[in-house]
Amino acid sequence: MLNIVTSIPVQSVHIAIGELAARTGVAEGTLRMWERRHGFPVPERLPSGHRRYRTRDVELVSQVARDRAAGLSVGAAIARVRSSDVQTSIFAGVRRRRPDLQPVVLRKPVLLELTRAIEDESCAQAERPLLFGSFQQERFYRQSQRRWSEFARTAELAVVFADFERARSPNAGPVELPVDRSAPLTREWAVVCEAPGHAACLAGIELPAARRPRDPAREFEVIWSVEPAVVRAAADVCIGLLRASAPELAEGLDEERPAPPAHASDLQLRLAAAIAGRTLARLG
Repeated sequence: MLNIVTSIPVQSVHIAIGELAARTGVAEGTLRMWERRHGFPVPERLPSGHRRYRTRDVELVSQVARDRAAGLSVGAAIARVRSSDVQTSIFAGVRRRRPDLQPVVLRKPVLLELTRAIEDESCAQAERPLLFGSFQQERFYRQSQRRWSEFARTAELAVVFADFERARSPNAGPVELPVDRSAPLTREWAVVCEAPGHAACLAGIELPAARRPRDPAREFEVIWSVEPAVVRAAADVCIGLLRASAPELAEGLDEERPAPPAHASDLQLRLAAAIAGRTLARLG
């Protein structure tokens, strides 16, 4: 079963913009302006379009306000807060932002075909996307390196994470960033594509097994979505990891990213259908 995510009301642990403003002393209009210009703070949206924020956002917004009072620019203050709030797991970062999303368990052959369908649709439709991939091990990435080198040619920025020995920025291919072998990301499989008018992501974490199974029998708990807010959450984690490892590559990304729309458009829903269709055709 494929998990096509649509907008679902968020949990009651989230707060409205008025409460966030009251707790932090930052006016609602200022919060909306920061979101529009800097993509911060990132709200979730109810079906009505109303914003809802994590309780964690209270401290993050308060810290930005304190740094602003100390003389930092808005962009610098937000970048500092984001670097302190870096997630080391794409899967966990999405689940934390959207606890209402229900993962599905997929074996590797199905996950591979779903991933390739997302990659192919994104390569065909997305214009100058931000593209991120998590491959666990370098040897898995090398099997897909030719595909990703092609994707990188048309991307605004393409970055891959794996247990590389060192960071590299090859001329023909995505930036390669190493992941600590003890980090959660070494158990994750992910692809994230964010562009104006296009959003798609997949994040999966490998399930532990008593014995290491044969490769086709490996199982992953997976979320995939074309909902812009979900993709933004996944991309935020990736950019946080990029900022921690190669801040020069992350410079200016936040200013260039428009705020995601509140709901998936008809175009995004057609994208979900196309991805599902490609996956089923490959499996068939």
